[in-house]
Amino acid sequence: MRRADRLFLIIHALRGRRTALQARSLARTLGVSLRTVYRDVADLQLSGVPIEGEAGVGYVLRKGSDIPPLMFSAAELEALVVGTRFVRAFAGTRMGEGAQTALLKIEAVLPAELRARAVQTRIFAPVWRDRHQSDFAAMIDRLHAAIGCRQVLRLDYRDEAGRCSAREVEPLCLAFWGGAWTLGAWCRLRGAFRSFRPDRIEASEPSGEHFLDTGERNLAAYLRVVGVGPADSG
Repeated sequence: MRRADRLFLIIHALRGRRTALQARSLARTLGVSLRTVYRDVADLQLSGVPIEGEAGVGYVLRKGSDIPPLMFSAAELEALVVGTRFVRAFAGTRMGEGAQTALLKIEAVLPAELRARAVQTRIFAPVWRDRHQSDFAAMIDRLHAAIGCRQVLRLDYRDEAGRCSAREVEPLCLAFWGGAWTLGAWCRLRGAFRSFRPDRIEASEPSGEHFLDTGERNLAAYLRVVGVGPADSG
């Protein structure tokens, strides 16, 4: 976990509390040592965050500095928890870690009753990673990163019939259809939009070139071609 995320979680864990929160409890929640918690709290105090207390006693936010917690219904909270579980199970490693950190931040500002509800949902998406699954998660991470920086990719791609071809593509989006991922892209070989299955990509590497967001072959144009509107794409 990044230090910035850890500091954020410490602040939000203290919000809304009337009693001091023990450093040991913070250390368990964050998965760090007591020494790290003491150092982080001291740094927050030096930066002006109104935290009162000390090691061995616990910490609270100074009276008058509190803000109301985020309010979720039970159904909204369950949707967030289940969504996080699915992202961790089926998306790339980096996105899964981001989803888990986001959920920790949300839980940190919830009232105790709703926080308890967060772990009671009975919809699961077990995270199972053999070597093949780990390689696939790494592939999703690479494709996601290429989309973010508009990096042209060179692919060795195997179609449904098993035929292999070399493609140079401008990656635009990733879509999960409940059983398979697809990469939406402009294919320079075909001169048209194509959807590629990441599990059929034998190899991928950046070309070193970045593409421009042009009107005729950007994400909005791709979604129109495949018949997906902005609302449908989330």
